[in-house]
Amino acid sequence: MPIEQLIAKAELNPGKLFLIDGFGAIISAFLLGVVLVKFEEKIGVPVSVLYLLATIPLFFAAYDFYCCRKKQQKSGVLLKGIALLNLAYCCLSLGLLFYHFDTTTNLGCVYFIIEIAIVMFLVIIEFRVGNKIIKTSTQQKFK
Repeated sequence: MPIEQLIAKAELNPGKLFLIDGFGAIISAFLLGVVLVKFEEKIGVPVSVLYLLATIPLFFAAYDFYCCRKKQQKSGVLLKGIALLNLAYCCLSLGLLFYHFDTTTNLGCVYFIIEIAIVMFLVIIEFRVGNKIIKTSTQQKFK
């Protein structure tokens, strides 16, 4: 499915985008806080960093599930909000990856690069859908 079709579908039902982001955040928290902790020596990232990175998505999931229930008129701003939070999370993850680069294994690098790529794809979709919803609601106000 081309990205434009995906954006058009998400614009019609932004609640699904919040759900996707929320469930993705829960999966990230589980992988970081449970699975990767068990394989710390194979990942090379300290447990304290994994727990920190696992805690943040739990707050994002709460935000997503809250936003999912809001009226569509506010969805544009709320989507841009979670997009900014996700972007900040990617920057933090990347920064911590570089900080612990000496100890991080190839497997650890692969995990974080894949996670960042997936989240960044979501960030792009969320920004674009958020902008379209804001533009549409602004146009409707002035009609």
